[in-house]
Amino acid sequence: MPSLAAKTNDAATRRPFSLAARAALTTGLVLAAFLGAIGWTLSRTYSASELNKLQDRLHDNVISYITGTDVRRDGKPLMPDTPPDPMFSRPGSGLYAVVLGDNFHWESPSALQRDFTFLHKLEPGQSQFVGPVDTELGRLYYYSFGVALDVPASGRDQPPMAVPLTFTVAQTEDELEGNTAVYRRSLVGWLATLGVMLIVLQLMLLYWSLTPLRKVASDMSRVERGDTDHLDSQYPIELTGLTERINAFIDSEREQRTRYRNTLADLAHSLKTPLAVIRSQLEASADISTTARLPVLDQVRRMDELVAYQLARAATSGGQTFASAVPIAGRAEDLVQSLEKVYAAKNVLCEFDIEDGAAFYGEQGDLLELMGNLLENAFKWAGHHVLLVVKVLPQGARQRPGLLLSVEDDGPGIDEDKVEKILQRGVRGDERVQGHGIGLSIVQDIVRAYRGELTVDRSAEFGGARFSVTLPPN
Repeated sequence: MPSLAAKTNDAATRRPFSLAARAALTTGLVLAAFLGAIGWTLSRTYSASELNKLQDRLHDNVISYITGTDVRRDGKPLMPDTPPDPMFSRPGSGLYAVVLGDNFHWESPSALQRDFTFLHKLEPGQSQFVGPVDTELGRLYYYSFGVALDVPASGRDQPPMAVPLTFTVAQTEDELEGNTAVYRRSLVGWLATLGVMLIVLQLMLLYWSLTPLRKVASDMSRVERGDTDHLDSQYPIELTGLTERINAFIDSEREQRTRYRNTLADLAHSLKTPLAVIRSQLEASADISTTARLPVLDQVRRMDELVAYQLARAATSGGQTFASAVPIAGRAEDLVQSLEKVYAAKNVLCEFDIEDGAAFYGEQGDLLELMGNLLENAFKWAGHHVLLVVKVLPQGARQRPGLLLSVEDDGPGIDEDKVEKILQRGVRGDERVQGHGIGLSIVQDIVRAYRGELTVDRSAEFGGARFSVTLPPN
């Protein structure tokens, strides 16, 4: 069972919907609701219209039967020989006619042997439209109309007479439901087609509307990769304030970093000069005994090393959002040329295996400090060979690729149990080798500042030490 912390982390890392997804989702929901409401309204309207048409047809058939009906002198109705619709003559056609009166009951041939006991007589002048009604014939709609037909007088002195009759025409709902179903299928098809067209049009408009935002994101990526210094494209007026503030923030960050480095450089100069004066005075003074001078000189030396280390550590910029891409090949060549002059007596050959386009995303000073310390350490301990390998790591979904940088030599190597010790500040691998013992510690601080990893093992090719730095994509 996952813990509460795991659930919280999952919720925190779950990315919200993008603006395009939000707009598309809301537009789709609104469009679906709108088209659904239109479809429901049109379907209801069509059903009501079909029902009115059915009532009109039934009414017209009733009037046709009333018009064609005669009454004999004895008061017996005479029904028309020809029905208003041929379906009245076909048994079970679904269209039925029934006439009810006092001691009179007539049914059309289509209604023979059918049960119409649910019908009742109406007063003359009354009418009603009913349905659907569940019967043994199925669901029916029927229209009834009550009339009083005059009986022909047999003589002048005979009072006029009238025969009350109720004419009813019924029809099953099959035709009505069939027409409605066909209309609904056609309506759904057209609305679905219209909906798809509207969604495609909306997505096109949405894509066009969000183009400036994608342009800002693209330009931000170019700034992060170091391809450009600012967001310099033209944007709509709604985004101008945002991009101007981003450019101001970029300039402010760079100016602050520059002031910080200049201040550190001034501080280094201010501290190193008094320390150098103290050291020179102690070494040149004859009034101070050797036993008193050596401890003071040792403390001065330790202060000098401490100042150098802390200033180098503080000057490390670490990973930056708006860092320029620093090509590695040219800087590596310059460093190796300088080291070859310093260690000319050892006749060290340094080989390169640098991938094309390899670049360091950060401050140039950090790169020079990193490579310089690793290469200088390799030159110190190498017999005759040093190898610098630089590979570009796949960036995946990140904006900038990672970097793998390793330096190998053919020196004595480093035992595994001594690796942690030599990375400590002020510790040298061999006290006979000149140096302050802070170079590898500074390398480790720089790697940590860029969220990288430093590993030390043996070189498979030369058998000496191999220092590998891995900087992840960011």
